[in-house]
Amino acid sequence: MIFTHVKPPELQELETETKDGKRFYVTPEGKKYPSVTTVSSFHSAKDIQRWRKRVGEETANKISTQAAVRGTAVHKLCEDYINNVEDYKEKHMPVNIQAFNSIKPLLDKHLNNIVMQECPLYSDYLEVGGRVDCIAEWDGVLSVIDFKTSRKIKKKEWIKGYMMQESAYCVMFEERTKIPIRQIVTVITVDNEEPQIFIEDRDNYIWDFIDVRKQFKSYYGS
Repeated sequence: MIFTHVKPPELQELETETKDGKRFYVTPEGKKYPSVTTVSSFHSAKDIQRWRKRVGEETANKISTQAAVRGTAVHKLCEDYINNVEDYKEKHMPVNIQAFNSIKPLLDKHLNNIVMQECPLYSDYLEVGGRVDCIAEWDGVLSVIDFKTSRKIKKKEWIKGYMMQESAYCVMFEERTKIPIRQIVTVITVDNEEPQIFIEDRDNYIWDFIDVRKQFKSYYGS
């Protein structure tokens, strides 16, 4: 499969700063906005704390680290494959290649006309910044597309944070380019299971993100 890439809009690179473990993006005007991931994580912070208490800090740290490493590897495989890199599997662990291979047919079937990958975005309206995984057409519809890994099948209500984050990227992209995006797509590899695809409408989640953003600002003052 050779993916078609369309000319992306011109966007400025953003500098980042880390403060108290939270990432901030610095806009060209010098404004400092928390990352969309940091804000959306605020939504599930209490659930994560309860989980860490239940399994213990050592186990929680081990699982979190393994998940982060694997997620980064599979995301890199997706990015290189979509960028038509011939040796995209080189130097990757077999377990990560196996996870990628489970979603490869979905990319071949549904994805094309790639606009951007791993590109910086920010919004003065939402007061957030970040780097979007992928903006492309999914079944011919311009979409924000996110690639995730999971050890088990996810229920839609469990991944509301992902969808809030993707919806925020829709708004950020439209604010920067004047091009609206309504569709969000979450593609999840699952250990020993078929991959999952969730296709949703931005407007079903953006107001929840805005509410969490207000809570974050009230709590942290930024």
